[in-house]
Amino acid sequence: MIDTSTNFISNTVNLAVGLQQIAITPNGQYAYVTNSIQNTVDVINTLINQVSATVSVGSRPVGVAITPNGERVYITNGVTRNVSVINTSTNTVSGTIPVGISPVGIAISPTQNLAYVANFIGNNVSVINTSNNTVTATITVGTEPQYVAFTPNGAYAYVTNEGTNNVSIINTLNNTVTTTVPVGSNPIGVAFTPDGKHVYVANYGSGSVTVIQTSNNTVSATISVGIGANPLSIAITPSGDYAYVTNFTSNNVSVIDTSTNQVTSIISVGRGPAGIAIGQHPSLPAKGNALILKESTRKYTSNYTQKGSQ
Repeated sequence: MIDTSTNFISNTVNLAVGLQQIAITPNGQYAYVTNSIQNTVDVINTLINQVSATVSVGSRPVGVAITPNGERVYITNGVTRNVSVINTSTNTVSGTIPVGISPVGIAISPTQNLAYVANFIGNNVSVINTSNNTVTATITVGTEPQYVAFTPNGAYAYVTNEGTNNVSIINTLNNTVTTTVPVGSNPIGVAFTPDGKHVYVANYGSGSVTVIQTSNNTVSATISVGIGANPLSIAITPSGDYAYVTNFTSNNVSVIDTSTNQVTSIISVGRGPAGIAIGQHPSLPAKGNALILKESTRKYTSNYTQKGSQ
C-alpha cells in the first residue's frame, strides 16, 4: 500500500505466489486480488490489511472489475474462457459467463450495465450485459488485446492491442470500432483522467507511457519511465493530478505529474509489480487517497504479459 500524499509505502500484505490484478471497492474497504496459480481471488480488508476471504474461481484468473455499486466483482479466467461473478456480500461465486479465448482485461461501464472483456487469443472483445450476465456482442479489435478502460461518461471503451501496438476505440452505443490510435510497443495498461480528456497507455516493450488526447484521439505526449522498466499497469488519482505506473522489470512505480507529463517520483516496491489500483482508504481523511499495489512473481507475469493468460 502506498500513501499517495507522501508516496511512502504504508503497509505490505503477503499473499501466495501468482498474483495478477487488483481492484478496490468504491467504499475503499476491500481489495480483490486475482491469483492465476492458485485459481483464487483474495479479498483484503484494507482497515486491518489482512485477507478476510479467499474465493475459488476458474482456471488462470487475471482481470478483475467491480460494479459501481460495489455489489459484484467480475473475474476473467484465461484457461476456462469465462468470467466468474462474485457476490461481495457473501464472497461467493453467483454465476459464470462464457466469453472468448483467453480473456485477460475487463472493465465495467460507469454509466451502463456493460462489462467489456478483452480476449487475448480471440482478438476480440466480449460485451456482457451485467443486468442478466449474458454476452450480447463480440467486437473484433487488434491483435492480442490486453486491457480495457471506459471513458468517464461510458460513451467509449479504449482497448490496448499488444500485438499490433495500438489502441482500438469502441463506440459503446453501437459496439463498433470508430478509430485506432498507434502507441508504443506492446501496450498493456490503460487509464483515463477523471475529466475524460486524456487516456494514459503503458507500453511494456518501449518503456514508455503514451498520452492520448480524447478530443481528437491523437497522441499528445510520450513519457519515458526509465531504462528496462517495462511498464505494465497504470492508475490515476481521483483528482487527476498524478498517474502511477508499475514497472515490472525495474521493481518500482513511476509517478507522473499529469499537468507536465513528467516523472516526479519513483517508488521502490517488491519484485515484479504488476496490477495497481487507487482508492480512498476508509481510515484516512477524504483528501488522503491511498493506493494499493499488487506485486506478482517475476516468472509468471513475464509469461502473462507476452502471451496473455495462456
